[in-house]
Amino acid sequence: MKKNLLFLITFLSLTSLFAQNALPNIDIKNLEGKTVKIKDLVKSDKITILSFWATWCAPCKKELDAIAENWEEWQSKYNCDLLAITIDDQRSLGKVPAMVKEKSWSFQVFSDSNKQLLNGLSGQSVPFTVVIDKTGNVAFIHNGYTPGDETELEEKIKELSAK
Repeated sequence: MKKNLLFLITFLSLTSLFAQNALPNIDIKNLEGKTVKIKDLVKSDKITILSFWATWCAPCKKELDAIAENWEEWQSKYNCDLLAITIDDQRSLGKVPAMVKEKSWSFQVFSDSNKQLLNGLSGQSVPFTVVIDKTGNVAFIHNGYTPGDETELEEKIKELSAK
């Protein structure tokens, strides 16, 4: 009985570990309401940053502003993409396009209003940042934001781009 229980615990732990490395194939929407699969947005041989945020989340906006300041340089140096994925619900989703325009964010913005992708990546709250490596696997996860976190993010992207 103890061996079976130990085997089950080990199996579930390994399954959970491997499941977290794979990007789930979940649908999200662009700001025009068109449904797209996340795996169709993540290009092979390219690092992709998924930044989950919301209009009501001050740290989220600060993080995206900090990334925006470096974005053009990161794109040219590291050949990466950024998908800013709002978790705003249907009531507040209408505020997103105006905020993106006001902030002059040049990266792609999508919606995960039902939080399927956020939950599929084991995210609990925003800001939540995930880096997908060139093979389409989760390589880095970061919760929250404090000024300077973008430096850690750049270091991870730099490391992955060298592989």
